[in-house]
Amino acid sequence: MPADVLMPQLSPTMTEGRFAKWVKKEGDAVNVGDIIAEIETDKATMEVEATEDGTLAKLYAEAGKDVAVGAPIAVIVEEGEELPEGYEPTSREAPKEEPKAEKKVEPKKEDAKKEEPKAEKKAEAPKAAPAPVAATASSNGIKASPLAKRLAAEWGIPLSNIQGTGPHGRIVKEDVDSARERGVRKVPMNGTMPTMGGNSGFGGAPALEASLTPHSKMREVIASRLVEAKQSVPHFYLTVDVMMDEALKAREALNAMAPVDAEGKPAYKLSVNDMIVKASALALRKHPDANASWTDEGLQKYGSVDVSVAVSIEGGLITPILKNVENRSMVELSGEMKQLAGLARAGKLQPEQYQGGTFSVSNLGMFGIKHFDAIINPPQSCILACGTAEKRAVVGDNGELKAANVMTLTLSVDHRVVDGALGAEVLTSIKQNLENPITLVV
Repeated sequence: MPADVLMPQLSPTMTEGRFAKWVKKEGDAVNVGDIIAEIETDKATMEVEATEDGTLAKLYAEAGKDVAVGAPIAVIVEEGEELPEGYEPTSREAPKEEPKAEKKVEPKKEDAKKEEPKAEKKAEAPKAAPAPVAATASSNGIKASPLAKRLAAEWGIPLSNIQGTGPHGRIVKEDVDSARERGVRKVPMNGTMPTMGGNSGFGGAPALEASLTPHSKMREVIASRLVEAKQSVPHFYLTVDVMMDEALKAREALNAMAPVDAEGKPAYKLSVNDMIVKASALALRKHPDANASWTDEGLQKYGSVDVSVAVSIEGGLITPILKNVENRSMVELSGEMKQLAGLARAGKLQPEQYQGGTFSVSNLGMFGIKHFDAIINPPQSCILACGTAEKRAVVGDNGELKAANVMTLTLSVDHRVVDGALGAEVLTSIKQNLENPITLVV
């Protein structure tokens, strides 16, 4: 009997995934647990396993296409069995895609004469002259409404760099506005970019070329969530400078105490980030009202401090989670963080390793960044942005001028959950923990 393989839900919030590639091909024999395909989610590339023993009789999903959760991607038949003629796979959500499309096209019981003007009105500003959907196109064959063409020309944005979302891929005003917000480069009105020294840039470097790269699933989700966070979460920011001399000395001493193996490799190597993570968790244990999230039902307080640590990966970033940080040693946390970062860069993190968290840390100090404001990762209420520890001139307790290692920390706060005074107490506690590093190892 044929067995359908459905698009799995790899996270609680996942509604669709981008099909990356088939590992097996049509006609291959498979056993339960064999890897047959890879799915690109917003955070990582996940593997899909065969659910039955048999033969891959038919493959439905195409590489690079988004597939809804529960939709069929393949069908497996028993060895020697043939797929029945006209066989229709089942879906966990709906029998097939067409009914969904039908429902979307006819949301209201109105005749065609009323629906056409509505679609045209959405594509153009009210004062724009009416025109057939396919009638307005630029000279190079790109379809665009008159208003969209005029706005694109005013802003010097090539129509070829804009993805149309109107009927039949037509570029409308909203598409131009979106391109402008994304920072699509403004070019001279003749459509060419200025060059220096012929076709080469400075020092003989090749000239820049315009291109359009389709968004990855990860990039789309990052963009959507960041926009949602900035629009729906009332951010405010608190900044302090931390004297890091004692923390750096403690780190050096602790690393010097690390046992070594036969090859002379130390058992651990603590980083400044490890100390920041631990300092943050201890601060939240002291001020548990900040270890919380806003929900429609009430204020959700958490029973442990689970710290999400931002890790840069190809195509975006991901935040592996260190759990129960307030009750664990820095050595243990450091080792786990290195493992999680390695899995993240290899695209092998499991959903439970990056979903959740009660507080985030984002550190750009290794890039020499002095100060930045991070965007909160909902439903969390706080994220700590960490700059580099650099030598600065400071005034000592007796008024003398001296050099010290100083790091700037900025706490982004959700004002619905954490008020100014509480946010200040949390950040002050983090500062005190780093300036008195004995608190991190007690």
